[in-house]
Amino acid sequence: MIFDLFQYGFVIRGLEAGIIVAIIAPLIGIFLVLRRYSLIADTLSHVSLAGIAIGLLFGINPVLTAIITTVVASLGIEKLRVSNKVYGESALALFLSGSLALAIVLLSLGKGLNANLFNYLFGSIVTVTTTDVFIIALLALIVLATISIFYKELVYVTFDEDAAKVSGIPTRLINTILIVLAALTVSLSIPIVGVLLIAALIVVPVVTALQLKKSFTQTILYAEVISLFSVIAGIVSSFYLNLSTGGTIVLIMLAVFVLVFTTKQK
Repeated sequence: MIFDLFQYGFVIRGLEAGIIVAIIAPLIGIFLVLRRYSLIADTLSHVSLAGIAIGLLFGINPVLTAIITTVVASLGIEKLRVSNKVYGESALALFLSGSLALAIVLLSLGKGLNANLFNYLFGSIVTVTTTDVFIIALLALIVLATISIFYKELVYVTFDEDAAKVSGIPTRLINTILIVLAALTVSLSIPIVGVLLIAALIVVPVVTALQLKKSFTQTILYAEVISLFSVIAGIVSSFYLNLSTGGTIVLIMLAVFVLVFTTKQK
């Protein structure tokens, strides 16, 4: 029976966390995609790997250490970007390669961590704990509250940063808020889709929704629907077909993108 999965606690926890992540990811993704900051999500996902390695090595909740690591890194990336001494892409490359190197070194120090790391790389609803759900829900509330408070400023800066600056909007502060929110979104997505696939969760639903050529608000709504459908369908499918949760979610998202893209081209 299709409802058999609801008798398992780990599936319910996975669905709870997945739905929260599916709601938050497109809200950040829309600003990153329109500002051509998509690579930041990919960079921060690799940075989070170093945070996870730290957590596994020292016996701390990996999600917590990933949050701290990604937030600190996001502030560093933004500082380098506004300094005009390092190009934006170069700053991303520095953090991406540096964090991967750190993660590899830390994992080589702790024998037996690789098995645990696999679940964080590709996502697994089996490993989502009640503590993880609580942390994800708390982070989601912080992200939602911040977006609601700075929504107008975020939209203004996204479409015309120079005009926003002239209008008196503190663009540097808004940019910093955006990248920190991206760091938090990456961190809360780890248990569901894994480090290697987080960027897809943030970017693909938004890119798909943009193909429909609707208004900004409508695009967000369509991205939300695509994200929620993909995450729920991915979790259910991975349970019954014994597949990787994160990979299944992303493949469904890509299938929706291909469908929308080909349909709109006709």
